[in-house]
Amino acid sequence: MATTSVLLTHPLSSLLHHHPKPKFLPRTPPKFSSICLKSIALRQPLNSRSNNGPKKLVLTRVMKTETEADEDEVSVMVGEDSAEFVLSKQKISSWVYFTGILGVVLYILNVAWIDNSTGFGKVFVDAVSTVSDSPEVTMLLLTLIFALAHSGLASLRDTGEKLIGERAFRVLFASVSLPLAVSTVVYFINHRYDGVQLWQLQGTPGLHEILWFSNFVSFFFLYPSTFNLLEVAAVDKPKMHLWETGIMRITRHPQMVGQVIWCLAHTIWIGNSVTLAASVGLIGHHLFGVWNGDRRLAIRYGEAFEEVKKRTSVIPFAAILDGRQKLPEAYWKEFLRLPYLSITGLTLGAYLAHPLMQAASFRLHW
Repeated sequence: MATTSVLLTHPLSSLLHHHPKPKFLPRTPPKFSSICLKSIALRQPLNSRSNNGPKKLVLTRVMKTETEADEDEVSVMVGEDSAEFVLSKQKISSWVYFTGILGVVLYILNVAWIDNSTGFGKVFVDAVSTVSDSPEVTMLLLTLIFALAHSGLASLRDTGEKLIGERAFRVLFASVSLPLAVSTVVYFINHRYDGVQLWQLQGTPGLHEILWFSNFVSFFFLYPSTFNLLEVAAVDKPKMHLWETGIMRITRHPQMVGQVIWCLAHTIWIGNSVTLAASVGLIGHHLFGVWNGDRRLAIRYGEAFEEVKKRTSVIPFAAILDGRQKLPEAYWKEFLRLPYLSITGLTLGAYLAHPLMQAASFRLHW
């Protein structure tokens, strides 16, 4: 916003002094958004100023063109800076707690759910499998049960946090969602080659490389929640965030976009009915999450969310292409942060660990 100030050092009566008109006037005079008259004390030490001391008047004119106004409106950020990680603000004790909590959670999950001799995971999967002999139906049912629990508890978050607190509700949410997610993933790994083979494209030159890259990119969309791992583990008080930078400039719902990319890549590569059923269930769940997520953010943030919604889009790059999203200079720097670098490392690690994941799932016989 451009501003000009006229400093009047004369008494107030000098404001009435007549000044000759300029000989040349601009063809398109600028529009002034406001003219304000301020009185400020003369340059004196702060502690020596007196209410009755001499003062001078400052006439401030603020002018803004319509283009500048639009740019300012777009540039004002009402949401949060996603993936911001300031090392100086981190506490070693918090990350020690996080490591301890993660270890305890994984131990309980293994004993109570994964280990067939003590847990209920196999019992649960076997019970769902009795509904139908079709692996496609079982895959859809497992996905549906997870989706109902996950989205249902997310919808009850505001009420639940008021009743039992943010941390306690996060523990409840994870205790229900995590075992169901493990069951769905393990069943998919064990039955991914079951069902009817619909197409076979694995011999197509270059296809593996294209799908591998697509799958790699999908993880940058899939895990924006990892921006606050300490909140995920309830070390810090969990919050419902209104992110606005980074991946959010591309799409307001990166998890949905990432899941669609992941499902398409795996379905094209494997090409059978079980993978197609899993993709239909997962994509359907995340499409519902688009509507439900916007609804919850609108309730929580009101006008602030509406402002973010105006300059973001569900479809990737749509807001950028139609001019509603103005990318800042050096936009790439919003990705050059530790959370995104961590996602890169974890994604590559997960790819290399595929044989271990498959062997571990097979031993469960779910």
